[in-house]
Amino acid sequence: MPMKNERPPTPFEEKVYAATRRIPRGKVSTYRLIGKSIQCESSQAVGQALRRNPFAPKVPCHRVIASSLTIGGFFGQRDGAEIKRKLKLLGEEGVRFVNGKLADLDRVHHF
Repeated sequence: MPMKNERPPTPFEEKVYAATRRIPRGKVSTYRLIGKSIQCESSQAVGQALRRNPFAPKVPCHRVIASSLTIGGFFGQRDGAEIKRKLKLLGEEGVRFVNGKLADLDRVHHF
């Protein structure tokens, strides 16, 4: 259920959240790959849906990174405390970034 005082997710957001739930622990996917898996061409729309994710950590939006294999955003932030938290969560799952990029391409989950 959404958090108190939140609107219910749209059908599009539900599709994004369902796809994101399929990313296993220790793997990441990209906004673009999620979009393709739900027949959406807009990575930005996927990002906006995840920005409003009221179901974290059940919907593990921290496992979604940019198509450039850089960290991307987290809860609407592109740097600072939220990005440090995203990196920490991924690090706890064994996902590492070197010089700002995903270190191990085998960690990318394809739908």
